[in-house]
Amino acid sequence: MPRSVNHVASRAKRKKILKLAKGFFGARKNVWTVAKNAVEKGMVYAYVHRRLKKRAFRRLWIARINAAVRNYDLSYSKFINLLSVAGVDLNRKTLADLAMNHPDAFKAIVEQVKK
Repeated sequence: MPRSVNHVASRAKRKKILKLAKGFFGARKNVWTVAKNAVEKGMVYAYVHRRLKKRAFRRLWIARINAAVRNYDLSYSKFINLLSVAGVDLNRKTLADLAMNHPDAFKAIVEQVKK
């Protein structure tokens, strides 16, 4: 009896990987073995960087808040401590947005915390 091979499934698997490799440079977009490795590596990077992105944004927010509170003779760490003592429940994302886009509101928060 002849060997049975599921060409439909194997072709579908290759098409799926090659579709994910669309836009890659050179052989990475159309050669099966190269594309498979490139897509696998890209998925690893995507997984890792979804987590690193959160850290990067937090660093950005902290830098923005620090730059904003320096105008009011405070450091970032003292400002965050004063916030917690005053019972102000604003996260760093919101504080950074206020510091960048609504300086009057941010100034009001700093004045309230300084008292």
